[in-house]
Amino acid sequence: MTQQRWTTDDLNRIRDADELRLAPRRKDGTRRRAVPIWVVRVGDELYVRSCRGDGGRWYRAARASREGHVSAGGVSKDVALLAADDDVNDAVDAAFREKCGRSTGYVEPMLAPQARTTTLRLVPRSEAGA
Repeated sequence: MTQQRWTTDDLNRIRDADELRLAPRRKDGTRRRAVPIWVVRVGDELYVRSCRGDGGRWYRAARASREGHVSAGGVSKDVALLAADDDVNDAVDAAFREKCGRSTGYVEPMLAPQARTTTLRLVPRSEAGA
C-alpha cells in the first residue's frame, strides 16, 4: 500500500461527522471490531486520541498494527496510524475544544497529558499501483 493525501471533500465530511469508526488491523491483516471515536481536522490532516491514554484498548491495537480502516461522514478508507509530532498537540487541543466543547465532561479528558501522548495522525492508503 502507498500513502495518499486526503481530498478536501473527505476532510470536510470526516470533520463534520460526530464520530469516526476506527478498526485497527490484526497481525494477520483482518480488521478488529470498529470503535467510535472523535476525530479532528488540523489543516489538511486528521487526528485521533485515546481519552484513556495508552490504556485504551483500541489505541494499543492501533499502535501495534499502525494500520486500520476508518469510516465517517460517508467516507471509508484504509489508513496508516502514525504517531503525531508533539508540536501539533496545541492545535489538536484547540480542534477538540472547537468540535466537542459542548460536551465539557468529555472534552477535558481528551486534553489531558495522558491523552496528548496518544495523538495519532490518520494517513489514507491505497493499493500500490491503484
